[in-house]
Amino acid sequence: MRHTATYCNTLKYTATHCNTLYCTTTYCDRLQHTATHYNALQHTATRHNAPQRTATHCNTLQHTATHCNTLQLTATHCNTLQHTATHYYTLQHTATHCNTLNHIAIYCVTLQHTAMRCIALQHTVLHCNTLQCAASHCNTLCYTATHCNALHRTATHCVTLQHTAIRCIALQHTVFHCNTLQCAASHCNILWYTATHCNALHRTATHCVTLQHTATHCNTLQHTATHCNTLQHTATHCNTLQHTEPH
Repeated sequence: MRHTATYCNTLKYTATHCNTLYCTTTYCDRLQHTATHYNALQHTATRHNAPQRTATHCNTLQHTATHCNTLQLTATHCNTLQHTATHYYTLQHTATHCNTLNHIAIYCVTLQHTAMRCIALQHTVLHCNTLQCAASHCNTLCYTATHCNALHRTATHCVTLQHTAIRCIALQHTVFHCNTLQCAASHCNILWYTATHCNALHRTATHCVTLQHTATHCNTLQHTATHCNTLQHTATHCNTLQHTEPH
């Protein structure tokens, strides 16, 4: 592109020169029309044998025509240069367009680097978003794990309490059985005291029966003694009466 710019600058200077030649070419075209007119007048003068002044004037016109022919050749060269200048103008516009394209290309390369950097940043942002989502998920898992640990400790405590409750239920059944046995023991003690009292009463009753039989026998003996006493008093009275009788 740098060589093209140099070439375009050269063409620019050539185009400026061609513009100058173009102005000269315009002037030459005018002279060419004048020379053509003078050539026509020269042919007219030769045909009609005009006076000497006309011939002198025609000679002057001939020199002018010769000069105009020279100018015509110059004009032809100028026309060529004009086409070249037009081509150079085209090349100049092309060079200007190339310079514009060069600046656009440089800007596009800059934009391409910026776009590549933006794509890299976009991938970085996507990666950061992914990491952020992963971090949020990890925080959720961390809170869940903490909650699960708390639940695990609670469950362990509940299992301990369950074992304690089972043991308490077993102890409650044991205590209930002990209470039942205690009530039975108390009843047995009452029965034992009752039996002991009954045994005592039985012995007392047996003794009472023995005493009753003894009392009955005593009463019998008392009646016998009373009868004996009566008989004794009778015998004594009889003895008294026996001694009292006269001899």
